[in-house]
Amino acid sequence: MFKPMLKPAVAAVLLAVAGAAFAAVDNASLPEPVRVPAGSTVMLETVGVGEITYECRENKDKPGAFAWAFVVPVAVLNDMQNKTIGKYYGGPTWEANDGSKVTGKQVAVAPGGAGNIPLQLVKAEPAMGKGAMTGVSYIQRIETKGGVAPAATCDASTQGAKQQVGYQAKYVFYK
Repeated sequence: MFKPMLKPAVAAVLLAVAGAAFAAVDNASLPEPVRVPAGSTVMLETVGVGEITYECRENKDKPGAFAWAFVVPVAVLNDMQNKTIGKYYGGPTWEANDGSKVTGKQVAVAPGGAGNIPLQLVKAEPAMGKGAMTGVSYIQRIETKGGVAPAATCDASTQGAKQQVGYQAKYVFYK
Protein backbone atom coordinates (compact mmCIF):
# COMPACT_ATOMS: atom_id res chain seq x y z
CA MET A 1 0.00 0.00 0.00
CA PHE A 2 1.26 3.48 -0.87
CA LYS A 3 2.27 5.63 2.09
CA PRO A 4 4.18 8.91 1.90
CA MET A 5 7.43 8.92 3.83
CA LEU A 6 6.74 11.52 6.51
CA LYS A 7 9.44 12.92 8.75
CA PRO A 8 8.57 12.80 12.47
CA ALA A 9 8.00 16.58 12.75
CA VAL A 10 5.77 16.57 9.66
CA ALA A 11 3.84 13.57 10.95
CA ALA A 12 3.24 15.31 14.30
CA VAL A 13 1.75 18.36 12.59
CA LEU A 14 -0.50 16.19 10.43
CA LEU A 15 -1.67 14.16 13.41
CA ALA A 16 -2.63 17.38 15.13
CA VAL A 17 -4.91 18.40 12.26
CA ALA A 18 -6.01 14.98 10.98
CA GLY A 19 -8.84 14.68 13.47
CA ALA A 20 -10.42 17.96 12.41
CA ALA A 21 -13.91 17.45 11.02
CA PHE A 22 -14.54 18.32 7.38
CA ALA A 23 -17.86 19.92 6.50
CA ALA A 24 -20.08 18.86 3.60
CA VAL A 25 -19.24 20.72 0.40
CA ASP A 26 -21.14 23.98 -0.08
CA ASN A 27 -19.98 25.12 -3.52
CA ALA A 28 -21.80 28.47 -3.18
CA SER A 29 -19.81 29.37 -0.07
CA LEU A 30 -16.44 28.88 -1.78
CA PRO A 31 -14.57 31.73 -3.48
CA GLU A 32 -15.93 32.30 -6.99
CA PRO A 33 -12.77 31.19 -8.87
CA VAL A 34 -12.80 27.66 -7.38
CA ARG A 35 -16.53 26.96 -7.70
CA VAL A 36 -17.53 24.17 -10.06
CA PRO A 37 -19.98 24.99 -12.85
CA ALA A 38 -23.72 24.80 -12.10
CA GLY A 39 -25.09 21.31 -12.63
CA SER A 40 -21.95 19.54 -11.39
CA THR A 41 -22.63 16.76 -8.90
CA VAL A 42 -20.35 15.50 -6.13
CA MET A 43 -19.34 11.92 -6.81
CA LEU A 44 -16.54 11.45 -4.26
CA GLU A 45 -15.05 13.34 -1.29
CA THR A 46 -11.60 12.53 0.05
CA VAL A 47 -9.07 13.91 2.50
CA GLY A 48 -5.51 14.02 1.20
CA VAL A 49 -2.81 13.74 3.87
CA GLY A 50 0.80 13.98 2.77
CA GLU A 51 3.66 16.28 2.00
CA ILE A 52 4.90 18.69 -0.61
CA THR A 53 8.57 18.76 -1.57
CA TYR A 54 10.18 22.16 -2.15
CA GLU A 55 13.66 22.91 -3.49
CA CYS A 56 15.78 26.03 -2.95
CA ARG A 57 16.40 27.45 -6.44
CA GLU A 58 17.89 30.55 -7.98
CA ASN A 59 15.45 32.77 -9.89
CA LYS A 60 16.35 32.48 -13.59
CA ASP A 61 15.13 36.04 -14.24
CA LYS A 62 16.94 37.52 -11.21
CA PRO A 63 20.40 36.04 -10.74
CA GLY A 64 21.34 36.08 -7.07
CA ALA A 65 17.70 35.86 -5.89
CA PHE A 66 16.66 32.54 -4.37
CA ALA A 67 13.30 31.07 -3.32
CA TRP A 68 11.71 27.77 -2.37
CA ALA A 69 10.15 26.20 -5.49
CA PHE A 70 7.33 23.64 -5.49
CA VAL A 71 8.63 20.28 -6.74
CA VAL A 72 6.09 17.52 -6.12
CA PRO A 73 3.19 16.56 -3.84
CA VAL A 74 2.46 13.09 -2.51
CA ALA A 75 -0.51 12.12 -0.35
CA VAL A 76 -2.81 9.29 0.59
CA LEU A 77 -6.50 9.83 -0.14
CA ASN A 78 -8.87 8.78 2.62
CA ASP A 79 -12.64 8.64 2.48
CA MET A 80 -14.74 10.41 5.09
CA GLN A 81 -14.44 7.35 7.40
CA ASN A 82 -10.61 7.65 7.23
CA LYS A 83 -10.21 4.53 5.05
CA THR A 84 -7.43 4.82 2.45
CA ILE A 85 -9.00 4.70 -1.00
CA GLY A 86 -6.21 6.03 -3.21
CA LYS A 87 -3.26 8.34 -3.66
CA TYR A 88 -2.38 11.72 -5.09
CA TYR A 89 0.93 12.60 -6.73
CA GLY A 90 2.63 14.87 -9.26
CA GLY A 91 0.98 15.34 -12.59
CA PRO A 92 -1.38 16.18 -10.90
CA THR A 93 -2.77 12.65 -10.66
CA TRP A 94 -5.44 11.18 -8.39
CA GLU A 95 -5.41 7.36 -8.42
CA ALA A 96 -8.01 5.11 -6.79
CA ASN A 97 -7.12 1.76 -5.25
CA ASP A 98 -8.98 0.10 -8.17
CA GLY A 99 -6.29 1.45 -10.55
CA SER A 100 -8.44 4.08 -12.23
CA LYS A 101 -6.87 7.53 -12.28
CA VAL A 102 -7.53 11.05 -13.43
CA THR A 103 -5.25 13.95 -14.30
CA GLY A 104 -6.16 17.52 -15.07
CA LYS A 105 -5.24 21.14 -15.64
CA GLN A 106 -5.55 23.89 -13.06
CA VAL A 107 -8.40 26.30 -13.87
CA ALA A 108 -8.18 28.63 -10.86
CA VAL A 109 -6.88 29.17 -7.34
CA ALA A 110 -8.07 31.20 -4.35
CA PRO A 111 -6.35 31.97 -1.04
CA GLY A 112 -6.39 29.12 1.47
CA GLY A 113 -5.66 31.29 4.50
CA ALA A 114 -2.44 32.13 6.30
CA GLY A 115 -0.02 29.20 6.33
CA ASN A 116 -2.14 27.10 3.94
CA ILE A 117 -1.70 26.25 0.28
CA PRO A 118 -4.33 27.81 -2.00
CA LEU A 119 -7.73 26.35 -2.77
CA GLN A 120 -7.79 25.02 -6.32
CA LEU A 121 -10.13 24.04 -9.15
CA VAL A 122 -8.89 21.50 -11.70
CA LYS A 123 -10.60 20.53 -14.98
CA ALA A 124 -10.19 16.76 -15.32
CA GLU A 125 -8.98 14.91 -18.38
CA PRO A 126 -10.87 11.69 -19.21
CA ALA A 127 -10.11 9.00 -16.61
CA MET A 128 -7.60 6.26 -17.33
CA GLY A 129 -9.07 2.85 -16.58
CA LYS A 130 -12.56 2.03 -15.39
CA GLY A 131 -13.47 2.51 -11.76
CA ALA A 132 -13.90 5.18 -9.09
CA MET A 133 -12.36 7.96 -11.22
CA THR A 134 -14.50 7.28 -14.30
CA GLY A 135 -16.65 10.27 -15.18
CA VAL A 136 -14.78 12.87 -13.10
CA SER A 137 -15.08 16.31 -14.72
CA TYR A 138 -13.71 18.63 -11.99
CA ILE A 139 -11.65 18.30 -8.82
CA GLN A 140 -11.66 20.91 -6.04
CA ARG A 141 -8.95 21.24 -3.41
CA ILE A 142 -10.56 22.94 -0.41
CA GLU A 143 -10.14 23.14 3.37
CA THR A 144 -6.36 23.21 3.03
CA LYS A 145 -4.06 22.98 6.04
CA GLY A 146 -0.32 23.65 5.79
CA GLY A 147 1.80 22.90 2.75
CA VAL A 148 3.31 26.33 2.13
CA ALA A 149 6.98 26.80 1.25
CA PRO A 150 9.41 26.37 4.14
CA ALA A 151 10.43 29.34 6.27
CA ALA A 152 14.02 28.05 6.30
CA THR A 153 16.78 30.09 4.67
CA CYS A 154 17.01 29.74 0.90
CA ASP A 155 20.13 31.37 -0.55
CA ALA A 156 23.31 30.50 -2.47
CA SER A 157 24.54 28.40 0.45
CA THR A 158 21.37 26.25 0.48
CA GLN A 159 20.74 26.13 -3.28
CA GLY A 160 19.55 22.64 -4.26
CA ALA A 161 18.39 21.77 -0.73
CA LYS A 162 15.01 20.05 -0.54
CA GLN A 163 12.47 20.11 2.25
CA GLN A 164 9.15 18.30 2.72
CA VAL A 165 6.25 20.21 4.23
CA GLY A 166 3.18 18.41 5.59
CA TYR A 167 -0.27 19.31 4.31
CA GLN A 168 -3.85 18.20 4.35
CA ALA A 169 -6.70 19.09 2.00
CA LYS A 170 -10.16 17.95 1.07
CA TYR A 171 -10.36 16.82 -2.59
CA VAL A 172 -13.88 16.80 -4.01
CA PHE A 173 -14.53 14.99 -7.29
CA TYR A 174 -17.47 16.06 -9.50
CA LYS A 175 -19.19 14.61 -12.53
